[in-house]
Amino acid sequence: MTTKEQIEQAITNFVKGGDNSDTAMLDKVLHTEFRVVNNGFMGTSGVTIIDKEKYLSNIREGIFGGLPRKMQIESIDDSGTIAMVKLRLESSENHFVSYNSLVLDIDKEWKIITNLAVVEAKK
Repeated sequence: MTTKEQIEQAITNFVKGGDNSDTAMLDKVLHTEFRVVNNGFMGTSGVTIIDKEKYLSNIREGIFGGLPRKMQIESIDDSGTIAMVKLRLESSENHFVSYNSLVLDIDKEWKIITNLAVVEAKK
C-alpha cells in the first residue's frame, strides 16, 4: 500500500468509526495526543478543544457520531512522517469541512493527531 493509500485508509477509518460509533476503530486510528479543535462548537463562542478520552466518551454516549456521512477527500499533503488532509463530509443533518493532521507513529501506522472542523447545520 502506498503512503497516500495508508493515509486515505486512516481517514476512512476515522470517518467510519464516527459514523458507526465504533470506539475500538477510533482508538486504533487516533494518536494518544489526539485533539479536536473547533471554533464555534455547537453554537458556543470561541475555541473548544476536546482530547481523545473525552472524544471517545462522547462517541460512546451518543453525543457525537452515529450518523452515516458522505466523505470527499479534497487534498492530501504528505511530508514523509506528517500529513494534512482536507475533507468534506455531509450527513442528513450537517455539512462538515475537516482538516486532519496525521503523524506516522512509532508503530509505522498513520494516526490522526488533530481534527480541525467546521460543522454547519443543513438549512
